[in-house]
Amino acid sequence: MPRLLALLLLLMSLGLAQGFRGLALYTPYPSQSVRLGETISLPITLKGYNLPPQTVQVRVAELAPGWKASLLGGGRVVGAVYVLPDGEQSLSLRLEPPQNVRAGTYRFRLVAEGSGVRAELPIALTLGQVLPKRLSLETELPVLKGTPTASFRYRVTLRNESDQDLLVNLEADAPENFRVSFSTAFGGQEVNSLPLKAGESRELDVQVTPPRQVEAKVYAVTLRALAGEARAELAVNLDITGQAELSLSTPEGRLSGRAYAGRENPIKLVIKNNGSAPAENLELSASEPTGWEVKFEPNKIERLAPGAESEVTARIKPSPRAVAGDYMLTLRASAEGAQASADYRVTVQTSTLWGLIGVLLIAVAVGAVGFAVSRFGRR
Repeated sequence: MPRLLALLLLLMSLGLAQGFRGLALYTPYPSQSVRLGETISLPITLKGYNLPPQTVQVRVAELAPGWKASLLGGGRVVGAVYVLPDGEQSLSLRLEPPQNVRAGTYRFRLVAEGSGVRAELPIALTLGQVLPKRLSLETELPVLKGTPTASFRYRVTLRNESDQDLLVNLEADAPENFRVSFSTAFGGQEVNSLPLKAGESRELDVQVTPPRQVEAKVYAVTLRALAGEARAELAVNLDITGQAELSLSTPEGRLSGRAYAGRENPIKLVIKNNGSAPAENLELSASEPTGWEVKFEPNKIERLAPGAESEVTARIKPSPRAVAGDYMLTLRASAEGAQASADYRVTVQTSTLWGLIGVLLIAVAVGAVGFAVSRFGRR
């Protein structure tokens, strides 16, 4: 029985809806508060139900003293609209207050009349009761974590919570040498201010770039939106974990030197940690020409603190068969999460002993030729 009763009620309501015949005249907000002296434009909808096509006269039947009213359709002043069966038309009612209007409630009445049908729409406007200017800033992720080279990007929602259009200025308070930029969301342009309509909200991307040589800790940045007396603030945090940053060179900064083939040649190297975190388990290696040997003393450093440096000796031994000339080898320092490299040019020289031996061999050969000529040349 309950199900049958519910079905009957549904059928009755559908029948009543289908049997309705007449006009409907409405606006989304027939009673509202507006600023003093503001010209108001209200969207009006006129709809016919179960009517033949006809012309419907539309007029302002009641108008507050001193006010001016205009009905606009398609950008022009109209006094009637043509309504198709079950069709609707959109209008705009423009209400202009007198010059010295006072705060209070003012009433209006709009009437639509067709062939045997009529609809009315009462409207009430209260002047002087408006929302104060108000802004808000929100983000879902106020704390981001990363290294100094990471991208700290916050998605922020800016809202105009008043009934007035505002021009909003954007600024930030950040630690020294931190850069803060505002841009419209999804790859938009960088902005310092933007217009915001009444009740509108905008998505912004706020990027905070810390300096490379920043200490590992949590930093606070205050974002601020300003529009006259309206003000909104949002605090975001950067949890910077720190990162080792290595450099490899010689004490003089010169990356070239001389070496003798077949001999061990020592070269002093300096490894420095320019980052904000210690370099752990630092190892040294080299890419050398075939037949060469490169050894490091020491070949491993357990820990290099931020800002510290360590001196290492690289013992380079060119191949005994290396000919005189320039050779390039790559020296590397690698730690957990950081590495550095340097290309070192080696000018190989042959030993002076081999040069003397060469001269001696040449002298012996010349002597042998001279002896042979003097002895056998007359025969």
